[in-house]
This record gives sequence, C-alpha cells and structure tokens, in this order.
Amino acid sequence: MARSPAPGSVIVPDWHESAEGKEYLVCILRKNRRRVFGLLERPVLPPPVAIDTASYKIFVSGKSGVGKTAMVAKLAGLEVPVVHHETTGIQTTVVFWPAKLQANDCVIMFRFEFWDCGESALKKFNHMLPACKENADAFLFLFSFTDRASFEDLPGQLARVAGEAPGVIRMVIGTKFDQYMHTDVPERDLTAFRQAWELPLLRVKSVPGRRLADGRTLDGRAGLADVAHVLNGLAEQLWHQDQVAAGLLPNPPENAPR
Repeated sequence: MARSPAPGSVIVPDWHESAEGKEYLVCILRKNRRRVFGLLERPVLPPPVAIDTASYKIFVSGKSGVGKTAMVAKLAGLEVPVVHHETTGIQTTVVFWPAKLQANDCVIMFRFEFWDCGESALKKFNHMLPACKENADAFLFLFSFTDRASFEDLPGQLARVAGEAPGVIRMVIGTKFDQYMHTDVPERDLTAFRQAWELPLLRVKSVPGRRLADGRTLDGRAGLADVAHVLNGLAEQLWHQDQVAAGLLPNPPENAPR
C-alpha cells in the first residue's frame, strides 16, 4: 500500500469554498439542496467544464451503533437517523465530490460508492463481508467518541477486514465528535493509536445538518462544508495511491522519514 500523503499535498483543501469551486458544486446541488444520485446516475456539467471522473468503492466498518449509517448520510447530504436501527443488509450510497489537484490544477469528479452493512448481518451471513470487501478501494474504520469499546475494537477490525487486503486504503474516523466533552476516548489514546498504526484519523460530528429558511430542508452547501474534510481526505488518499500504482509517483520505503 502506498504511503499516506501529507494532508493538503494532493488535493487543494479549501478549493470548494472558492468562486471556481462553487461553480462545480452546482452540479451536485439543486437550489441549495444536495442532489441524490443512484448507482447509474452522475452529475451533468456544461461542456466547457466537463471533467474526468474517478470511481471508488469504499467499505464502512465498525461496531453496531458507532454511526456508520449516520456518517454516510451526512456525506451524502441526507437526513441523519434520529434513532439507531441496525442495518439489516448491505446498503450502498453514491456520493460525488469535485476536487482540484495540487500538482496540475486539474479538477477531478470523485465518485465514492459507500458500502454499509450491519454488524449482525456480517456475523450471520458469511458472504456479506467478502461481498463488501470485493474490489474495494478503501476501508473506513469507525469508532464512536462516546463508546470506548468501539475504539478498543479497532485493531480487531483492522485485522479482520484489512488483514488480507494490504493494498487497500485504510482510514479511521471518530464519530459523534460533537459530544467530545463526554468522550470515552481521550486525546492521548488517539495520539498513541496514530503512532502505532500510522493511519489517517479524522473526526465527524453526528448532529443533524443545518436547515434552509423553511426550517425543514437540509442546507446542502452548509452540509458540504461540514464533511468536506472527509471527502477531501478520501480523495487525497485514493488519488495518491492510484498515482503510485501507475508509476507516476514514487512510493517511499516504510522506514523513510515523514
């Protein structure tokens, strides 16, 4: 697996907030609402701004109740479930995200296909995990800041899911960061985990998104601002690994200084 790039070295971090970036975001928004895309749909851009699309399959792993479905909903601009219900099978969600490359100022439309499966279903049906892992480009390992056991389960998750897939991107995401004052996972433990595993570790909030003036509809632009760091982080890791695999970038040895 390619070594993780430094944050912001591959993708321009705040490009989505620029005038140019907002022009591209129009294709995934409709009247400030996020557009929902099916598996065979894609955003439509005017011919002068047509861009290439990079597609990736991402499996979301974590203990029951950590907020896997809620996080994917936030990334897609959907309503976050108020009450937890175990995902009964495999749920797929497509999220599009335009991003600008640092190297050549090109804009790429990233297509992320998230696969979310309930923990009970994974344990009950032996074919579920292989199906989720098949041809996956990245694994997201989730824990909840309010559930110490979910954090302690990460090494087991990593071994069980990614142990036989060394070439797949691995990232860790802490959910319910808005409840950090009541965290069961102190910062010193996060620091120790990062030093031991050398994996990207991001944080997301689980509160419902901001609303438009009608008080009911989710504010699509505000929702994108809340999750841009996760979408950019994914794009950065995946694009960098693709460039290394294609021989366009060197892959430094594991013991090389960061």
